[in-house]
Amino acid sequence: MSRLRTKPIRSRLANPVQIQPSLTPVAPQRKPFFLGWTVLFIAALGMFASAPGQSFSVATFKEPMEASLKVTDTAFSAAYLVATLVSGACLPFVGRLTDRYGARLLLPIIALALGGACLWMSSVESFMGLFIGFCLIRPLGQGSLTLVSSWLVGHWFEKRRGMAMGLLGLGGTLSVMCIPQINQYVTTEFGWRSGWVCLAVIVWAILILPAIVFVRNRPEDVGLLPDGQLSKDTKTTRPRQDQEETDTAEMAGVESAVGHDQTVEEAWKHLTFWKLLMPLCTGALVGTGLVFHQVSIFAEAGLSVTTAVTTLSIQAAAASLGALLFGYLSDRFPERKLMAMSMVCLATAQLLLTSLNHVGLAAIYGMLLGTHGAILRTAGSAVWVNQYGRLHQGAIRGIVLTFQIVASALGPLPFALAKDYWGGYSMANWMMLVLPIGSAIAVWTAYPPQRIPPAIQTPVSTDA
Repeated sequence: MSRLRTKPIRSRLANPVQIQPSLTPVAPQRKPFFLGWTVLFIAALGMFASAPGQSFSVATFKEPMEASLKVTDTAFSAAYLVATLVSGACLPFVGRLTDRYGARLLLPIIALALGGACLWMSSVESFMGLFIGFCLIRPLGQGSLTLVSSWLVGHWFEKRRGMAMGLLGLGGTLSVMCIPQINQYVTTEFGWRSGWVCLAVIVWAILILPAIVFVRNRPEDVGLLPDGQLSKDTKTTRPRQDQEETDTAEMAGVESAVGHDQTVEEAWKHLTFWKLLMPLCTGALVGTGLVFHQVSIFAEAGLSVTTAVTTLSIQAAAASLGALLFGYLSDRFPERKLMAMSMVCLATAQLLLTSLNHVGLAAIYGMLLGTHGAILRTAGSAVWVNQYGRLHQGAIRGIVLTFQIVASALGPLPFALAKDYWGGYSMANWMMLVLPIGSAIAVWTAYPPQRIPPAIQTPVSTDA
């Protein structure tokens, strides 16, 4: 019994050593893994899963569906064009829904609906069924999934937003590389209807459950700030601006609008909004037209189909590498300057077309177009949330994507008209060369709009 009492019994309340609280506040420790990287990965899966509504995927079904449904090429293309315009018209509404309800709710719903649209496409028997299917897959895939995925990244990243947008774009690039091959194999072995069923399974398998389990709308929902910061005192405004713009703002006594949430109505009142929009619409219009007619343009220059297809591969490779490079650069340089660079790349590529007579020039042409697209997918995506804030980015991006989609839908038309009226594509290329040049000049001068703080009202005495 004596041995049982050799150790003194300590009271839990007794604390002989008084620990004085530190006067220096201890910074909260970071979590070992930033949830934003998981959200970014799922957003990239969303970009990958948008393939059923993208042109590179639909193109693999074009010929077998036309033959099976007895639909002419003109009717097929017209239905696809109208569906593309419908997609653009839906995006402002989708953007506002995303701002209100968030991606955690909408992402699995859109994925479920897109898979259902693929099943519809697998069962169509007429032109009207084909048209309805296009009006489903285009808004859901090309429009909504792309918008919601970029919305997520815009909320979770700030200082590294450009790099995150570059990594997001890799999901789309991998989709371009993989989905057409999958479609081609399944269609050849089992038929085009099975190809659409396969796409439905892919979309449902890779996106619905991960989105439900892991996606959170904003870092604030889990006690964080963008980039994984924990301190409530951490600034959430963008840390970087042009030095000359900052100095001008300080001297003028105005408050820069960068970092302040603006609505669509506030944003488009400034000329800056339209200047930033110009290169994106130019890239969609001219770039889509060039890619759509690339085989024919190369044939006109005396280059083979193999060269044209190889150039597309070079373009995709340049876009993949450029996404990482220009994502990194857009975190350190103003997006307006990078977007002007993208227009210079596009204009240079158009100039190369005027004397395209060698496979070496074709390779350079592909690298220029790939670089141009990489810049617009990184800096051109990050600039909107950087300029106008996170609160209404869905609505603003919805308007921007609407203009881009309409421009891409119209892009092949000028080249086709030039071919019909002048017997070649050269005239259209020369006429459209003015667009990237003008857009480069405009976006270079797209300085952040300035918001003048309310004036301090001084009471006026009414005494006589």
